Amino acid sequence: MRIDTISPEKGATKTRKRLGRGIGSGLGKTSGKGHKGQNARSGGGVRPGFEGGQMPLTRRLPKRGFNNLFKKEFSIVNLEALEAFEDGATITPEILLNAGILSKIEPFGLKILGDGQLTKKLTVHAHKFTKSAEAKILEAGGKVEVL
Repeated sequence: MRIDTISPEKGATKTRKRLGRGIGSGLGKTSGKGHKGQNARSGGGVRPGFEGGQMPLTRRLPKRGFNNLFKKEFSIVNLEALEAFEDGATITPEILLNAGILSKIEPFGLKILGDGQLTKKLTVHAHKFTKSAEAKILEAGGKVEVL
């Protein structure tokens, strides 16, 4: 094999359109641009979304909502979901993910909320706890560890 014999697979390339190369090509004379007008000119045509001077759809529709660039996204779990684990277990975000309690771990990690009751002694590793969640875990005899 030599470098000058290498060619692309059959059907991998398309021949380019040769405009203005005679009547037989189907793209002779005006090169597929029709007669005169804005679209026949070099650099002609209108920008995307232009509606001929009419107020465009993008400007007719109202603006909605607000995206806070500084918002901290946490994966949230309530205490009642931790009742599923056996007494004395250590709970981490990865264990919750594997158990199917979390669908994904958000960029800022896991936050434990204090909804529900906890009766088991658990060691919980999370990035953030609410005051009520922390109090209930400690009250049940468990440990709270901030990652």
